[in-house]
Amino acid sequence: MLKRKTGFIIAGILAIVVLLFIVKTANFYPFLFNLFFNREINLTQVSPNKVNILILGIGGGKHEGPLLTDTIMLASIDEGKNKATLTSLPRDLWIPELSGSNKKINTAYAYGESKRQGGGLKLMEAVVRKVTGQPIDYGIRIDFSGFVKAVDIVGGLDIEVDNNLDDYLYPIGGKEDNPCGLSDEQIKEFIATGPAELEIAEKFSCRYVHLHFDKGLTHMDGETALKFVRSRHALGGEGSDFARSKRQQKVISAFRDKILSPQTLANPVTLINLYNTVKSSIDTDIKYDELDDFLKLASKMNKAKIESVVIDYGDEQNARNGLLIEPPLSEEYNYLSVLIPRIGNGDFSEISNYVNCELEQGNCKVTPTPKN
Repeated sequence: MLKRKTGFIIAGILAIVVLLFIVKTANFYPFLFNLFFNREINLTQVSPNKVNILILGIGGGKHEGPLLTDTIMLASIDEGKNKATLTSLPRDLWIPELSGSNKKINTAYAYGESKRQGGGLKLMEAVVRKVTGQPIDYGIRIDFSGFVKAVDIVGGLDIEVDNNLDDYLYPIGGKEDNPCGLSDEQIKEFIATGPAELEIAEKFSCRYVHLHFDKGLTHMDGETALKFVRSRHALGGEGSDFARSKRQQKVISAFRDKILSPQTLANPVTLINLYNTVKSSIDTDIKYDELDDFLKLASKMNKAKIESVVIDYGDEQNARNGLLIEPPLSEEYNYLSVLIPRIGNGDFSEISNYVNCELEQGNCKVTPTPKN
């Protein structure tokens, strides 16, 4: 997989946790002195000096499938090596062990929550553990609707758009079930053919809008930033999971810079508004008494070496090999467009070995064909 080195990504992810701490701590500044100079980090860790944090993003609100995970990232932080690795998994990865007809990894959180409150994080942690072979110390689920409000509270974000982006199939909220002039009988006949995702989008074009971004620095409000990271069907390279993950990381980094800026931290009204928004938009198994440790961890890793890895099907045009393939539509996958390991459906051993190699050594290569 192609890797990217970017600044402040982990600190950006942890910034949301920092917000919870800033507002809840009455004697903030005296505490900071003690935190940074007089105590060690004491987080739950399966391995010494290493913390694995699962980061999930869901649509929330009125979005179609509000509990489906759009963003699935494993942040592996190694204090000893002063290194952090951010591994992104595609939402269409097929997990045979999941229940129901749709076994894509992005359904696991919703299914777990439907069984019991808090079950979503636990199930997703178990699934990502199986795919990557890595223990999961903590999980954070972020509701994108709350993220939109938070971005607006801080006055928007300035994002450097790397390439022109055109997505003619961006879903319009609230129109997910619009028949687009078709009768019930016509819809039934069409669905019975087992159409692919793009065929459905073309048939129900009234459900979508043309999304466009020009290359260059762009100021984005919350809704615009959300569209920028959620776009899935952009033309060319911007439509890949790789490009989508890169956009998500850009927004996370910009959000981190904004909420930790002196202007934000010195404004108690802004902090309180952010806290009220964030607390209702996060599901996490991080304990309250561990928040201060995350604050210190964010500070220590602020200038760490950052490695970003995307698990996908590669890029033939750029001679980049992938660990996944897109199998033909079939009954086995309920006629859904999915991704599976190239060595076989449900066999995640090659992915696990690759992720472990990246965490332990770095600069690992994916061979054109699987190793025996």
